[in-house]
Amino acid sequence: MVKVKDIVNRFAELAPSFMAEEGDPIGLQLGSFDAEVKRMMVTLDVRPEVVQEAIEKNIDFIFAHHPAMFRPIKRFDLADPQNKMYSELLKNNITVFAAHTNLDNANGGMNDWLAEKMGLKETSILLPARQEQMFKLAVFVPQEAASEMRIALGNAGAGQIGNYDNCSYSLNGIGRFRPNDQAHPTIGENGKITEVKEEKVEVVFPARKKEAILKTMLAKHPYEEPAFDLFKIEEIGQKYGMGRVGFLEHPQTVREYAKFCKKVFKLQSLRMVSNDPNRKIERVAVLGGSGGNFYPEAKLQKAQLYVTGDISYHTGHDILAAGLSALDPGHHIESICKEQLHKLFTKWNTENDWGLSIVESKLNTDPFTFI
Repeated sequence: MVKVKDIVNRFAELAPSFMAEEGDPIGLQLGSFDAEVKRMMVTLDVRPEVVQEAIEKNIDFIFAHHPAMFRPIKRFDLADPQNKMYSELLKNNITVFAAHTNLDNANGGMNDWLAEKMGLKETSILLPARQEQMFKLAVFVPQEAASEMRIALGNAGAGQIGNYDNCSYSLNGIGRFRPNDQAHPTIGENGKITEVKEEKVEVVFPARKKEAILKTMLAKHPYEEPAFDLFKIEEIGQKYGMGRVGFLEHPQTVREYAKFCKKVFKLQSLRMVSNDPNRKIERVAVLGGSGGNFYPEAKLQKAQLYVTGDISYHTGHDILAAGLSALDPGHHIESICKEQLHKLFTKWNTENDWGLSIVESKLNTDPFTFI
């Protein structure tokens, strides 16, 4: 039986927790990592009506984009609808997990989904990109044990370089050591210098896998005291970050592109900020969620139009003064995550033989209605 931890560990390969913005309350919201899962639901928001939907569909695991708990509970007063919702989740043994800004920042995550929906080509990261810390491990083992060590390290996740895995490098040499009286050597005798034909096995891996890689290396090494080097290395980790900027296939006016966005996101309306709605544009930036304050980055990246949600009145004026146009299609366009997460988890479900039933929430949780 698959457990919550199995599902979220697989998801962490796409959007690990270190990619989240500081202070973002991602991860386990309520429940247990050890809870067994038969039916899971993906959703944008965890609201009382969504929880009721989950109960009616016999869901035992909710995977959400927006955290259910942005603020800590001070009093568990069930007269509060939010607290009542938590009570219903607990009563019905439903575990809740949230992937928020880590999914926003991830390559192949929220902002890539939005950019693709918006028809953007040749995209790059909008906000200053960050880079994952990488390590190189060089471990010295007897030559006859080298193959087993390489395989074990590869299975633990070391040696992933671009589209290749199980990458390693080996160099043969002679290892020398003298065990003291307290040692229990696998090879050699106490008090005598021993020479062994050894192989240096080198692999690279991301910082998030450091504990697992070192644990595997120590478990598979035949020596009582393994010899190894561990280095931090620069400029090869994957780059990640918030927002995307890219090109339209054909230039359009701000107004034409606004109508296109309204159509593809199935919106009742959207807000346009522009000194010249008939201006032709071809370079567009997007940042899902509340990204009004980041318009200077769009300008810096030479975007002619910036698409984001929750633009405030004064920020709108600042965007105009900067000579930039903007569209505010609302925060709820991130509901694209339901379809995309369903695709991902269905794929992983098949690959890992989890035997899950996976559904999308059918509710529209946009709090705004336009009349």
